[in-house]
Amino acid sequence: MTVVIDRINGTAPRHPEKAHRPDSEIPRKPDWIRVKAPVSREYAATRDVVRAHNLKTVCEEAACPNIGECWTKAHATMMIMGDTCTRACAFCNVKTGLPGPLDAAEPGNVAAAVKKLGLKHVVITSVDRDDLADGGAQHFADVINAIRSESPGTSIEILTPDFLRKDGAIETVMAAAPDVFNHNLETVPRLYLRIRPGARYFASLRLLERAKELMPTGFTKSGLMVGLGETREEIMQVMDDLRAAGVNFLTIGQYLQPTRKHAKLERFWSPDEFAGLEQVARAKGFLMVSSTPLTRSSYHADSDFAALKAARISRG
Repeated sequence: MTVVIDRINGTAPRHPEKAHRPDSEIPRKPDWIRVKAPVSREYAATRDVVRAHNLKTVCEEAACPNIGECWTKAHATMMIMGDTCTRACAFCNVKTGLPGPLDAAEPGNVAAAVKKLGLKHVVITSVDRDDLADGGAQHFADVINAIRSESPGTSIEILTPDFLRKDGAIETVMAAAPDVFNHNLETVPRLYLRIRPGARYFASLRLLERAKELMPTGFTKSGLMVGLGETREEIMQVMDDLRAAGVNFLTIGQYLQPTRKHAKLERFWSPDEFAGLEQVARAKGFLMVSSTPLTRSSYHADSDFAALKAARISRG
């Protein structure tokens, strides 16, 4: 089982910072994007554990299409440091604003939920916290340490912000020794100004490179969305950049436009096109590639990590 922690809704307008953007029509989803509504008992049990420990999940906050499948397997992606992000990325469904103070009880609550769910692998993510001096790096470390204390057999994957202009932040996080360090590039560099205006492509790439320098025998990971207007050639160049930075795992999924005010969905990539991208990525040397329309950063993260760990052991 696996868990990942992230973001959620309110009754007020969720994205007032996006009100100035023109409306973009949301196209009808093709058959290969559609998923069943979550109704299982196992789904409800995972939800109850998340609620009981006062946690946020990216599954809910980002309206992940895989929530029914993942929560049925007790795989919830937990989102730490609140449900309000200091950035306003054009693709993201997490609300933007001034976050509240960090919850000192959160590391313990996360660890208790991981233990309650009996997780073998857990994924922890967060909102961007540009308001904090270290971007939340120490809080990430505290969560990792708390999980290790309660569930020493659980492998830990973290999906972090870029810690832009936060000197020493990545060193603080990596000192806690996560099993997998993930930071998503999200899109190709040409689209950053429109899609990730608060981020810098090469700063994110350097973060991944620095994580590998600090954890040479560990795994690093990154992810991309397609459907925002990128070309296949641009995606392959990003793959090359990631391999040059020593990144081991790659996820590629279809962008789904949350509302009319979010970045326009330019097109749906077909399952065959995703399969083609996976072939290219594997040929470039990535140890693990997940490239499907419904792929998300934490989708099947537990089984992927277990398979790679077993392969490494078998090779000696």
